[in-house]
Amino acid sequence: MIGELGRRSALALLLHSTLIQAVTFLVRPATTYRALELDVPGYALGVLAASYAVFPLLLAVPTGALVDRLGERRLMVIGSAVVLGCSIFLLFWGTSVPALVVGTALLGAGQLACVVGQQAVVANNAVASGLDSAFGYLTFAASLGQALGPLAISVVGGASVRPDTQAIFFLSAGMSLVLFVTTFMISTKATGRKSAVTATDGSQGSVASLLRTPGLVRALATSATVLAVVDLTVVYLPALGTERGFSAATVGLMLAVRAGFSMVSRLGLGRLSRRFGRGRLMVSSLALSTVALAVAAIPMSEWLLFVVMAGLGLGLGIGQPLTMSWLSAQAPDGQRGKALALRLAGNRVGQVVLPSAIGVVAAGLGAAGVFLASAVVVGGTLLLVRGVRLDD
Repeated sequence: MIGELGRRSALALLLHSTLIQAVTFLVRPATTYRALELDVPGYALGVLAASYAVFPLLLAVPTGALVDRLGERRLMVIGSAVVLGCSIFLLFWGTSVPALVVGTALLGAGQLACVVGQQAVVANNAVASGLDSAFGYLTFAASLGQALGPLAISVVGGASVRPDTQAIFFLSAGMSLVLFVTTFMISTKATGRKSAVTATDGSQGSVASLLRTPGLVRALATSATVLAVVDLTVVYLPALGTERGFSAATVGLMLAVRAGFSMVSRLGLGRLSRRFGRGRLMVSSLALSTVALAVAAIPMSEWLLFVVMAGLGLGLGIGQPLTMSWLSAQAPDGQRGKALALRLAGNRVGQVVLPSAIGVVAAGLGAAGVFLASAVVVGGTLLLVRGVRLDD
């Protein structure tokens, strides 16, 4: 990744990836705390949470086309500016539920533009043999940001039950300004945009023609499944721990172990891919995730469940960046931004549909049933990768 972009640009890209996730995972909980300050009813919190996904669902495909047409850095500049504007808006005017909904929706739009731009930088500038490694580093930086955001709330909020949201929004504005400035330190090759022009002419650049690309729909479905299962683990592991009498601190450590092993797996992803091949590595990661989810449904001691969570972290951690490099390799030249945006849209759909469906199927079976049903779904994705050449 360093070799293709240059050291300064690569480090700036990783910092940009860390910052956008840190701001997102700082602002979203802060808006919830602000809503609680306003004594809003429960349904309003649901609307607030859903507003974050509205723009990504509606704008994902147009954003992908935009990055292929305008270039990656311009899109990241726009996205960073929207996130900065969102933080300033919430700092000064986030004093009502409608304002919080608007601010959260803008955050979702800005985050979408930044992430699509970041992934397109890697897809259009990394050599094919380095895609897995580059996406591994990018997703590692994103995971780091997702950990730093909540940590910042702990630092600013202290031991209080309801932290000072004004201080949090002020911090997010400062971090968003750094995010915006960092964008201008990222330089990309011009060749990626030249091919984009030819690809967007005529029907070749349509979404329908893109979806007909061999293996692309399978990659989208696999990506959505993996991310949805990550969400399910975060939601249902506390419920599983409660059923089995584990303390909240123990469950928190289990989630931390899962996240930590995901981060570790991404650092060595390039070496693993070169040694075993992307296809074999994808199958292995899905198989490991399937086994870990199924075993988690079996009653066991705390320390054994820690081992299971470590295995699940490795499997899911490898799966996410591999779907990015898989999509980048499958998508035609000049349409990688659109393909990666479709991946993000599919992820959002998966985060809504799969948890709801699995929750219905596993109703009456408890949290263990959810893990077992998740194992069946992830195991089913092994059928999606059969016969697909992932290493091209």
